[in-house]
Amino acid sequence: MPAAPDGYTHTILAAACAARRAADEGRQVHCHAVRHGFGRNLYLASALVSMYSTCGCLGDARKVFDACPVWDAVSWNTILAAYVQAGDVEQAVGMFARMPERSAAAVSSMVSLFGKRGMVDEARREFDRAERRDVFTWTAMISCFQRNGMFVEALGLFSDMREEGWPVDEAVMVSVVAACARVEVTQNGEMCHGLVVRAGLGSRVNVQNALIHMYSSFLDVVAARRLFDTGKCLDQFSWNSMIAGYLKNGSVNDAKELFTAMPDKDNVSWSTMISGCVQNDQSSEALTIFNNMQAQGIKPSMSVHEYIRKHQYNITVVLGTSLIDMYMKCGYLESALEVFDTMEERGTPCWNAVIVGLAMNGLVTKSLDMFSEMESSSTATPNEITFTGVLSACRHGGLVEEGQHFFKLMQPKYHIEPNIRHYGCMVDLLGRAGYVSEAEDLIDSMPVSPDVPAWGALLGSCWKHGDNEVGKRVRRKLINLEPHHDGFHTMLSNIYASEGMWQRVKDLRGSMKQRHVLKIAVNLIYDEDQCFCIIKGMERMIMRVLCFTGVRSITVRTYDYIWEHGERKSKESRMAHYLELTDGGLS
Repeated sequence: MPAAPDGYTHTILAAACAARRAADEGRQVHCHAVRHGFGRNLYLASALVSMYSTCGCLGDARKVFDACPVWDAVSWNTILAAYVQAGDVEQAVGMFARMPERSAAAVSSMVSLFGKRGMVDEARREFDRAERRDVFTWTAMISCFQRNGMFVEALGLFSDMREEGWPVDEAVMVSVVAACARVEVTQNGEMCHGLVVRAGLGSRVNVQNALIHMYSSFLDVVAARRLFDTGKCLDQFSWNSMIAGYLKNGSVNDAKELFTAMPDKDNVSWSTMISGCVQNDQSSEALTIFNNMQAQGIKPSMSVHEYIRKHQYNITVVLGTSLIDMYMKCGYLESALEVFDTMEERGTPCWNAVIVGLAMNGLVTKSLDMFSEMESSSTATPNEITFTGVLSACRHGGLVEEGQHFFKLMQPKYHIEPNIRHYGCMVDLLGRAGYVSEAEDLIDSMPVSPDVPAWGALLGSCWKHGDNEVGKRVRRKLINLEPHHDGFHTMLSNIYASEGMWQRVKDLRGSMKQRHVLKIAVNLIYDEDQCFCIIKGMERMIMRVLCFTGVRSITVRTYDYIWEHGERKSKESRMAHYLELTDGGLS
């Protein structure tokens, strides 16, 4: 016959629910206990108060407390600790005032709460009039001083604690060492280090971290590194503290070396390196690290720009231009423009970064408006890069007349000879708009030999607008320039097929085989209304990137366009697997 549960059974179950933070299961335990007559059990009531408060259900915890006719010191401390944990000063003060006997634990809780809220005077008042004190009470008051920037007072109270013969523990030594680091009195820090060793606390990781930070603050990175190298249980904070110590002392190369060797980097690690490089006037290195952080999918807690603004660093032309370029490439347009607006000095590179960046992100009108502002300013003159951005904007917006106007403006007004990139933009602009013949004439009139991108843009326009005559001429040029480019062969094959010239299609494909031209399969990835085109074999790598954009599940299909009797058809072949994305990557 199974044994019936008693009050202790429910107490154990309530503690288990608290450990799991399972409020619903805890309520079931509570109901079961009441149903079996254990609702007024003192030990169970304390366990239920603790369980509800741990699960964040303070209202339920208070109901259990108020329903019980008799309470002991543990019960009072439990409900007080619940309000302290929640940071509810008003309720905690009221409960503390009602306590028939204020234990050292209760005083410690109140001092700790006041300290976290910055109420140092109230904390000291409760500490001074406490009838009972223990190590935790002293630690809470010392921590209160240290947390609120009163480092001298913290060290003075620690001296009083030692005079009364109280032993030290890990928590109090962490606060004291942290206070020594801020006071920057080397002798006090070394004495505390000696006390740590004598108390047998030297191997505690929190104490080690505090000591590493202290010696770094004393500009003694040799001692800090000695502690780091001899540490047995280093954690993220240990590595971050040592890196921060090097950076504070200007040892950027040592910090970079340690950062590279770091097994696991968190947001603090990256932010420490970025801010340290900025502090040591290595803004380019800071931006490189910031870009690497984003490439690994880590969202920064504070951008480089925000850090610079917070610490009131001057944004130079070089730094500002780098920030604008970085933000534009990442798609953070508002941040880029904010940096631009806050810059006191703006050179040509700065204007170029904004104009090119806006064009790259499709804000054509805004990009051209910025060019007009640049022309009106007295601090910058348009150059070759400026017009590359302007013509790119016109190309993206299909603004043929505007593009021709700016192209013709380069030589007579600014004495800039158009280069191959400018011609390439104009060829693409004219071709996209359907002016294929004009685009071909422009290529033929170029003072320099056209490159593959220019011919490729024209061939794409021929394919788009069905100008097969120009397309065949362009193809011959491209085959000579890039004989192994599969895309150009495939496009010409489609042009032949559209005219029913099947023998030429066959001959061209035979020529591709003889030249060992590989046709790269392409996959189309669909996510609702969006379509992503990627090269076969790169699905997993690309989709790890897509997962950071919020794509959760996708199906990969492979398409190959073929021609039958002059009609374009899509031949679909499903891949053998279905790939599902989650926030953590591919499952």
